[in-house]
Amino acid sequence: MTTPFPKSPTFMTIDEPFRFEGDLYDLEVEGQIPAELDGTFFSVGPDQAFPPKLGDSNPFNGDGFVRAFRIKDGHCDLQLRYVMTQRLAAERAARKGLFGHYRNPFTDDPSVKQLSRAVANTNVLAHNGLLLAMKEDAQPYAMDLQTLETKELYTWNGQMTATTFTAHPKIDPATGELFGYAYAAKGEASDDIAVYAFDKHGKKTWEVWFKSPYPGMIHDCAISENYLILPLIPQVMSLDRIKAGGIIFQWEPSLEQKYIVIPRGGDAKDVRVFSAPNAMPGHVVNAFDDNGKLYLDLPVALDNVFWFFPEAGGKFPPPGSFGTEVTRWCFDMNDKHSKAVPSVMSRMAAEFPHCDDRYVGRPYKYGFMQASDMSKPYNPERAGPIMGFFFNTLLTMDMSTGAATTWFAGDTSSTQEPVFAPRSATAAEGEGYVLSIVNRRAEHRSDLVILDAQRMQDGPVATVKLPVRLKYGIHGNWLPTSR
Repeated sequence: MTTPFPKSPTFMTIDEPFRFEGDLYDLEVEGQIPAELDGTFFSVGPDQAFPPKLGDSNPFNGDGFVRAFRIKDGHCDLQLRYVMTQRLAAERAARKGLFGHYRNPFTDDPSVKQLSRAVANTNVLAHNGLLLAMKEDAQPYAMDLQTLETKELYTWNGQMTATTFTAHPKIDPATGELFGYAYAAKGEASDDIAVYAFDKHGKKTWEVWFKSPYPGMIHDCAISENYLILPLIPQVMSLDRIKAGGIIFQWEPSLEQKYIVIPRGGDAKDVRVFSAPNAMPGHVVNAFDDNGKLYLDLPVALDNVFWFFPEAGGKFPPPGSFGTEVTRWCFDMNDKHSKAVPSVMSRMAAEFPHCDDRYVGRPYKYGFMQASDMSKPYNPERAGPIMGFFFNTLLTMDMSTGAATTWFAGDTSSTQEPVFAPRSATAAEGEGYVLSIVNRRAEHRSDLVILDAQRMQDGPVATVKLPVRLKYGIHGNWLPTSR
């Protein structure tokens, strides 16, 4: 490699490129992995394989890098693989970066004009015997669940025609149906939305197209037994801006956040849009119906949290600043004149939530999240400066009260997204374990921690010691072996 990576926050300290694929067998364990844990914790994040073509890049532009923790009989193995996208294959052949700014094809090398820009770096989810590696600005990639071999750019055998697909589809636990959507579905900055459902065998069961209230970001979605909900974020796209070499999104403080609701199986005329004051809706905890009312739980930031997508004039939040309110929205579906009604459940700066997957779309009690608790000590002399999103706490939240039990990772550590693994298929809701990668910043390496979800305050029941550093990932999921 003749060009070094830039000395910018995206590529420094704990987030230095890792770039190593391999297998680690029978990792060292402190404590004891519960015997009933039998499955794989998949996660993915950006790991730029080559220095950016234009000298720097934002954190979400790196190549998709999958981590698969295989857990069985108290042992843990780890597989590390890049998603072999068209993009990565081309750059490996050229031995240099060929793609330009994030979601800006006008800044790419002409040699890659006909290739997919997909980086598949945001989420990995198993469905229909495949592992789907997803990024919301492109179609997903399918991978082999066991080997992590990349199979193909995935369109459900041509059943999906949208040029993009969400990184956050939802699977109905009762039917196995996968519900997803595409925004900018006809190309960057378009206001087209496409909604899809595929049954457990991958057959398309629903497709509907409609226009977005404005060409904004829709990062996550929720399902209930009867509805699909799309939170629209006031990060607005502009084709003219990217043609001029600029950024795809710009924060618009004058715009309302929107909640787009469509009945499952409905068509465009059934779409309802609920408005709320300007804010940034985050990742979904869960949603459910109750007596004609639709409830949606998610953290909401009161201002933009993406410093790399500032508002006009350049105003942006400083890296490391982060604040949310975990909010329950109520939509009265029996009243066509009703408005979105929020209730703040917690003012803890929490994000990256999961619920017990067996309760997706149903009434539920527990959410599992990480938090940025700046009242806790941090040692920059040993751990280095905070240069991006920073979380140091894992928690289980009672979603009926907002009360939480927490575990603090320590003054030189940061957490990654937690996932929940039930103790068994028949265990009560929330009875099981929370798994999270923890970065030991002073040691420049990582651990996998396993905590009892109902006793978070007791700390890990097992810590899987990793001899390597895993960059900050984005999202992942637990797949029990029996599924």
